[in-house]
Amino acid sequence: MNIHIRELSRLDRDALERHLLLLEREDRRLRFGASLNDAALRNYVAGIDFERDALFGVFDDDLHLVGAAHLARGDAHAELGLSVLAGHRSRGVGGALLARAHMRARNWGLRALFMHCLIENAAMMHLARNQGMDIVAHTGEGEADAWLKLPPADASSHFAEVFAQRVALFDYALKSQVAAARRLAGTLIPGTASPVPEK
Repeated sequence: MNIHIRELSRLDRDALERHLLLLEREDRRLRFGASLNDAALRNYVAGIDFERDALFGVFDDDLHLVGAAHLARGDAHAELGLSVLAGHRSRGVGGALLARAHMRARNWGLRALFMHCLIENAAMMHLARNQGMDIVAHTGEGEADAWLKLPPADASSHFAEVFAQRVALFDYALKSQVAAARRLAGTLIPGTASPVPEK
């Protein structure tokens, strides 16, 4: 399965908010370490600095954001948080988002990528191990830190990121055209349109 990951901008803030609001209570707890209510999620999205941090997303054929990653930039390392909607898990979306965030953190010139999660978050622990991250468990607190040392950026890593973004933009444009065709068909033939989120 080809998973195309597009870097998100402030224009995607609403799509990110809708994505996070679709997470069930337990998924929110595993993602943020606490069961955030809708207002707290909206405040989190409103407070994201798209100039300092990097956000990435995976869109389905109906342009719904089904997976998202927030890479928060620090002085020496970047911290990653990611989420995938329930119906799209176990398809490689989380791993692809992690790899894309790894690439950006490396190209920023940072020395490490960091994830903090609950030990019970089996999906995140699995992703961290697959990426070769060093996991430090704080069993008394029920939490774990996963660290990945990053190699220096080079021409290849910068080219790979530019290429990945261009492919993702092309994929999104194609999906937008198909979605527009479906909407048009829906106006001509009732019952054939598929819902597309407003921008």
